[in-house]
Amino acid sequence: MKLLLLDERYPRELLAGFEVVSAPHDDVVAVLTMPGHPVGRELLAELPLVRAVGTASVGFDHVDAPAGVAVVSVPDYCTEEVADHTLALLYALLRGIVPLSAGPWNAKAAGPLRTLAGLCVGIVGRGRIGDAVARRLTALGAVVVAHDVRPVADRIPFDELLQTADVVTVHVPLDESTRGLIGRVEIASMKPGALLVNTARGGVVELEPLLEALRSGALGGAALDVLPVEPPAERPVAPNLVVTPHAAYYSAASEERAYRLCVERLREALAVA
Repeated sequence: MKLLLLDERYPRELLAGFEVVSAPHDDVVAVLTMPGHPVGRELLAELPLVRAVGTASVGFDHVDAPAGVAVVSVPDYCTEEVADHTLALLYALLRGIVPLSAGPWNAKAAGPLRTLAGLCVGIVGRGRIGDAVARRLTALGAVVVAHDVRPVADRIPFDELLQTADVVTVHVPLDESTRGLIGRVEIASMKPGALLVNTARGGVVELEPLLEALRSGALGGAALDVLPVEPPAERPVAPNLVVTPHAAYYSAASEERAYRLCVERLREALAVA
């Protein structure tokens, strides 16, 4: 059974039983990829027998497969890592946790600091990761509200969440309904001094209006693990902006889990052992 491997990070021991190739063949039945290697209709047209495409990632918007071709992803492989990273970014903003500069030894150098307990945190998207974030926030004394397309706990309208939350944290997939979900109008409607955290997908938040809001002081801070283009041609710079390099998913355990679960689910889709 021939498998087209587009990303060499998949451990070869997981691919036992497949004939692995690195270029299209007309008898390929499965493809393994990653977000950096999009799979579109043009490539799949060269693979008339393809039955499944697997990606060891949460999102799969880089795969454009026709009906009849299964798309396998791993939305559950890094839930705890992303939830932990979200809280770490939020604390970096609230407590001014940044590298010590060459300036004076001054406890107030980072500006006004806040505590998480008692703050209203609005979660946009209460799937696996949003729920994991909510559990942590509740345990730490935050007031949690949420918006989701599904009926969920503490659900309020999206515009109300933006207008009332001290912190907005984003946990939705990227698709046509969420691209630019938080843009210029939404950012302008946020509570003055509010914080924004995005560990979801870069395309969900429009970057330029966000940077403008930080520079003007309309928002109190933002923390981004994802950007519209990665890596960026120029690193975004603004007051009270924290950026990490799409690292929220990562731990040694989650990386192993992602590849293993993806290949297991690809085998299931192909109905092979």
